Amino acid sequence: MSVRWLKDGKKTLWSLIQCLMKVNILGVGEVQIFCLCLPKDFFRSAQNNQTLLSKLNENKIVLFLHLLGLDTNGHAHRPSSREYKLNVKRVDEGVKEIVSILEDFYGNDGHTAFVFTSDHGMTDWGSHGAGHPSETLTPLVAWGAGVGYSQRTASQYFEDDFLKEWKLENWKRLDVNQADVAPLMASLIGIPFPLNSVGTLPLEYLNSSDLYKSECILTNAVQILEQFKVKMAQKKETTLSFLFTPFKLLSESRQLDILKRVRFFISQQKYDEAITLSKTLISLALEGLSYYHTYDRIFLGISVVLGFMGWTSYVILIIIKMHTNLTRAIQNTDQVSTTFFSYGFATAGVLIIIFLIIQTSPWMYYVYCLLPLPVWYAVVTEFKTIQDLLTFLSACPLGHSIGFFFLFAVGIEILVFSFFYRSTLTIALIAFAGWPLMHRWIQGMNGLKMITLSWTLLCSLLAIFPMMPVVGRESDITPVTGAGLLTLLLSFFSLVPFWNQKSKHIQGKYLTVLLLQMLNLTLSIYIVHSTHASLGQKMGLPLINQIVSWTTLAFSLVVPLLSPTRVFQRLLSIFVSLMSTYLLLSTGYEALFPLVLSCLMFVWINIEQETLQYSGNSFKQKLSSIDFSCSTDITQFRQLSVDDIRRSFFFVFFIVTAFFGTGNIASINSFDPASVYCFLTVFSPFVMGALMMWKILIPFVLVMCAFETVQITVQLSSKSLFLIVLVISDIMALHFFFLVKDYGSWLDIGTSISHYVIVMSMTIFLMLLSGLAQVLTTKKIKFWRRTKHHAT
Repeated sequence: MSVRWLKDGKKTLWSLIQCLMKVNILGVGEVQIFCLCLPKDFFRSAQNNQTLLSKLNENKIVLFLHLLGLDTNGHAHRPSSREYKLNVKRVDEGVKEIVSILEDFYGNDGHTAFVFTSDHGMTDWGSHGAGHPSETLTPLVAWGAGVGYSQRTASQYFEDDFLKEWKLENWKRLDVNQADVAPLMASLIGIPFPLNSVGTLPLEYLNSSDLYKSECILTNAVQILEQFKVKMAQKKETTLSFLFTPFKLLSESRQLDILKRVRFFISQQKYDEAITLSKTLISLALEGLSYYHTYDRIFLGISVVLGFMGWTSYVILIIIKMHTNLTRAIQNTDQVSTTFFSYGFATAGVLIIIFLIIQTSPWMYYVYCLLPLPVWYAVVTEFKTIQDLLTFLSACPLGHSIGFFFLFAVGIEILVFSFFYRSTLTIALIAFAGWPLMHRWIQGMNGLKMITLSWTLLCSLLAIFPMMPVVGRESDITPVTGAGLLTLLLSFFSLVPFWNQKSKHIQGKYLTVLLLQMLNLTLSIYIVHSTHASLGQKMGLPLINQIVSWTTLAFSLVVPLLSPTRVFQRLLSIFVSLMSTYLLLSTGYEALFPLVLSCLMFVWINIEQETLQYSGNSFKQKLSSIDFSCSTDITQFRQLSVDDIRRSFFFVFFIVTAFFGTGNIASINSFDPASVYCFLTVFSPFVMGALMMWKILIPFVLVMCAFETVQITVQLSSKSLFLIVLVISDIMALHFFFLVKDYGSWLDIGTSISHYVIVMSMTIFLMLLSGLAQVLTTKKIKFWRRTKHHAT
């Protein structure tokens, strides 16, 4: 028996068994596969079913058993739980029983091979998908007909300590790739290798003659070589002869030479040399396959880059033309130049189409290659705007221009690095903490204000969260309680002015709404404690807790619409309502995150108003008197200034912080199911995923509502805002385009693609969030109507 081990002191080897295959080795005929759900019933029914019995006694029968329960149990209860260990014990007993049933059914004929393996492992906190050895290393246990025996060894070295922990240091460990299991099974059955298999036959697992092994590995090499030749022929047919560059390491002459030498070695019974040369051919063929799979990558990459650069340039020109004072008021269009550009780009488009038709390229190639043309045409037709921009830049001091572009580039890189290293956000927040102090020093303002100190303190507090662990931590309800009590305390202090004097803007019915929200917040704190206590005692989720949780979630976006639309009151109502839901979805320190973030957003609003006043654009309304529903169309207030680029960057940075502050891509892929236990405990990936997505969106909504206020406070055009955000996101997307991977773990590949997709869709996502924020801030539901009494 040949074994591949997977370390985990809290699991047994059988806990990772996923499938069972039974094969009749001898004989010929087509392979028949049976997927088993209830093996005992299946074989019992075969005794009374002559048709099924005859099929099961044919040659080359494959029985497939999928043990899914361990995967579900590991996610729900974690591998160290009592439930999981009992499940492992039950699987152990079941596997032993199934093997006995198979041996009895076939009368111990010695023609049966067993292969146990798994598609992935699992971490101690019940997740998988990343590149950790506990997730990527899986067991491969094989025995029976055609399978070799384990071999003892004096010493062997591996980077992991799995052998030592399993006390198997003296048994030879034979590691293979997951793709190698398919040719292994095909060799045991005695059938051709799967057509598109890219696995290499692990000869060490076979108990057969050297001749059979050398013939099998040669067949394996020829099978992969044929894939290489087909792929090369396809690419050669669709590429102009003078542009085609073949894979030089495996020319046709070298293919023939290697195959000839392998067959010669086999005929001379030099099997070791034949096997070594066949593996070399397999390695070269796989490398060539990868070469032709990515043959057009550079060509398509250049097209994509040109499209990005053209689109970003066009957006920048539109911002300068429509939202700044850098261009001349009236720009006459040069018809001669426009006509020249039109014919030039049209000719280029025709040539590209002819080129792609000759190469019989897929239709997507036309999109990639032709899309940059209209974009760059739109850029060059704005040549007068380009002239105005160049004139403005030439008039600016060189040091100022270089400093601005340097800071902008550094800011973009901070955003990009934060997708990979959350600690980057910590460094940036610490730097942001000193921004108001630096700004006051540059503006020549004296003294410190409480709002400036508050910004510094809150930035420092928020900087702690990206340093905290995301996955693999135990639930701790204490921070959840603390976050709830602090929110209640802030809400209580916000009510003090209403107890001291009657407000003209807040009536008693709206005060009642806020008090009810505070009561609901208190109830959420209790539900979290009650639910986790009940689950800890194995009593399940109380029905009343589940009802209250879902009710809180359903009304979290409705209740704020009952509050007044004045800035402070509406923002407070939104925060308290969303905080109630966030507490129900929290299991630890992350419950404090929206509290600190919301306080920082409120301070940001005040600082931006103060900054605008010192820039000479004083806003007449005080912050406390601004009404969302009565705000004027801000597009008519003023044009963009350089400081608005900083505001847009702050906005994007806070959006990124809202996502990565307490999580990352991995935390979505391997989230803690305990986060949704106040809503449901039955494993339901779609419902759980939806709840986790809403938890992630709540900080986004808080940031967007704050920025809706900033737009009004600083008289900022929302249209120009999204154009600036579009520029930032496009530059980031271009960066992530070069970082997309097609190799590695699920997490490596998925994360690189997710980064690119997230940044590409950022503007659309923010526009949708802006729409939601506008509804939350400007709309109002009225259940009470004042009755007017007319004198008679």
